[in-house]
Amino acid sequence: MFLTFILGCGCAWLAGRSHRPGHGDRRVVAVAAMILMGLARFLHFALFDEPLLEPLTYLFETACLTATALVSWRCARARQMVRQYYWLYELAGPLAWRLRQDVPAKTP
Repeated sequence: MFLTFILGCGCAWLAGRSHRPGHGDRRVVAVAAMILMGLARFLHFALFDEPLLEPLTYLFETACLTATALVSWRCARARQMVRQYYWLYELAGPLAWRLRQDVPAKTP
């Protein structure tokens, strides 16, 4: 549990944050999470003598690390949009942004 949740998800969070929009998309983040998952499985194998390719734990760790990395990427994207375009957007929660209320809407 320590390797998967503390170390693995912590590294996945940092990997998701590091892939800024414009420098890569969600696929790059998912690939980085897959690489981290392989490293976590190897650590489980090397340190605790667990099977290397256990299907159930493989899927569980893949889901945990990929979800963590993608949430981190989305959170960084929302903060970036609000920070770069502060006159246009405001945060609408930790993972989303919206048009500011004081910005006039476009009329055709």
